[in-house]
Amino acid sequence: MTRETTSNEGTELGRFLRARRARLTPEEAGLAAGSGLRRTPGLRREELATLAGISVDYYVRLERGKETRPSPSVVDALARALHLEDDEHEHLRTLAARAARSTPVQQTAPSRTVRPGVKLLLESLRPYPAHVLSRTTDILAHNPGGLRLLAGMEDWPARDRNIARYAFLHPTARDLFDDWGNQVRGCVARLRTLAGTDPDALDLTQLAGELLLKSRDFARLWERYDVKGRSHGRKTFHHPEVGDLTLGYQSMELEGTPGHRLVTYYAEPNTSEYDALVLLDLLGSQPTPTGTAKPAHPSATAQDGAASSS
Repeated sequence: MTRETTSNEGTELGRFLRARRARLTPEEAGLAAGSGLRRTPGLRREELATLAGISVDYYVRLERGKETRPSPSVVDALARALHLEDDEHEHLRTLAARAARSTPVQQTAPSRTVRPGVKLLLESLRPYPAHVLSRTTDILAHNPGGLRLLAGMEDWPARDRNIARYAFLHPTARDLFDDWGNQVRGCVARLRTLAGTDPDALDLTQLAGELLLKSRDFARLWERYDVKGRSHGRKTFHHPEVGDLTLGYQSMELEGTPGHRLVTYYAEPNTSEYDALVLLDLLGSQPTPTGTAKPAHPSATAQDGAASSS
């Protein structure tokens, strides 16, 4: 058998199938490990085709973008064979539906204007840090703590303030997030999900192109093709100004403005974390001293270090 390529041939559907196939071992799929050296990471094409109950030729054409109309039953069979979770299964259905269209639907980039009422909500949430993000994680609006929580983000020009850019390129990010690896996986998963539905979107291609060039970690995670993000939970921060704190967080889609999300962090009143948020809000409210030198936008030649997690 010839060695399989890792090229970008085919459709987004094919790229997703190829990435997920490479991550599933024969043992995880319930197959015997076999003997000899395997040249292909994960499952071979014929192994996945057998598990899904379809012909090898059909699967190869599907992965290469030569077949673009898989039936719902084939999509579901592939999802089962690949052990996809619910979010991943739904993403596969979306990719299959998009591939089946003879003429791609032109997506309209959402507005970057934050409604006045949402800005009032940001203020009313103080001292809880909160910000509004675009579909590509640009910070469109924030309250004082919502920016100050991301230590050093306030030193970047407003046009460069982006959660994914910060997580991969800002020198403070790796120390700020207690679980940096999990944080960046979530960022990439959101961007990858958008790539499946609107791969030619200018805002996405510009950001992904920048991060692919500047960050080896981003490039590696982009190839993994995770699409499952988290909308709530808890995060621990090692903040240089207010110390260590563990906060709950909630992400909410804003109806009426597609692509906008309100993200807020919170702590129980009368706790050390709540007191830290009050201080953070106060620090974020202070005017920036004039004449202070601002760090330049990360250079196009900068490369981050090796990732601490996969």
